[in-house]
Amino acid sequence: MNTAIHEPTYNYKVVRQFTLMTLVWGIVGMGMGVFIAAQLVWPDLNLDLPWTSFGRLRPLHTNLVIFAFGGSALFATSYYTVQRTCQARLYGGQLAAFTFWGWQALVVILLVTLPQGLTSTKEYAEVEFTGAVWMAIVWVAYGAVFFGTILKRKTKHIYVGNWFFGAFILVTAMLHVVNHLAIPVSWFKSYSVYSGATDAMVQWWYGHNAVGFFLTTGFLGMMYYFIPKQAGRPVYSYRLSIVHFWALITLYIWAGPHHLHYTALPDWAQSLGMVMSIILLAPSWGGMINGMMTLSGAWHKLRDDPILRFLVVSLAFYGMSTFEGPMMAIK
Repeated sequence: MNTAIHEPTYNYKVVRQFTLMTLVWGIVGMGMGVFIAAQLVWPDLNLDLPWTSFGRLRPLHTNLVIFAFGGSALFATSYYTVQRTCQARLYGGQLAAFTFWGWQALVVILLVTLPQGLTSTKEYAEVEFTGAVWMAIVWVAYGAVFFGTILKRKTKHIYVGNWFFGAFILVTAMLHVVNHLAIPVSWFKSYSVYSGATDAMVQWWYGHNAVGFFLTTGFLGMMYYFIPKQAGRPVYSYRLSIVHFWALITLYIWAGPHHLHYTALPDWAQSLGMVMSIILLAPSWGGMINGMMTLSGAWHKLRDDPILRFLVVSLAFYGMSTFEGPMMAIK
């Protein structure tokens, strides 16, 4: 009788594809950042061409770093983590492959449209209406793959890292759809349904939480899987990780008005954003401390483990930047 234990066959192909493109878009996006920084010092590098000017390339740089580089990293790590912690292959068959090719198509849309000046003019949401619709379609497919995998899990427990990834997927979808509500007048031109101070408030509710959920909550999902895994230690406090999750997602969504101090936004809304930003220091540092303390009993591994060194440095920078943010939010 064959008593061999059959390991579940995970879909690592899409993980490898997204990981490869993370490296590619990281080099392209950050290289673009160096180039536009050089344009500020040597204006001749604008080349006297509209599509190579700082004003056109700066949004391309931010979109490449956030969505192409950061997005590919999040797809790769969430797909890897959800399979390992749920002990189940990715849901949806070829739907995961569609998310890879669909996301790369979105990056191509950005590469083609932004240098031409075809933008919504909203920071971190410059992609015009047609591209925004395509982005939403790919994102819905992503959510179906991720949450479908959780539903078919072999484990009873949903690991905390997946709570962070799940919140990042759901809230990013909500932010994207609400901020991109617009009236299209052509394939690459549309007008926002909001106006004036309302438009500014919706934009920075989106803009701040694109940072808060796309660039923070999703990456915290990585932290809660890869630091314990690399350190060979359990999470320092699982209870703290749950408190960290609920406090972070409850508070973050309110902090957007700190981008609009001393503007036409009502003063009470500005003050609310400031107060929520200051309170955010607590859950942010709670998560940072939880990650650092996970290394208790494993600090000696830093001597010869470069991966762990990078992880610790990233936690340290997370702690510093989440101190800087609340301080800068004070009126």
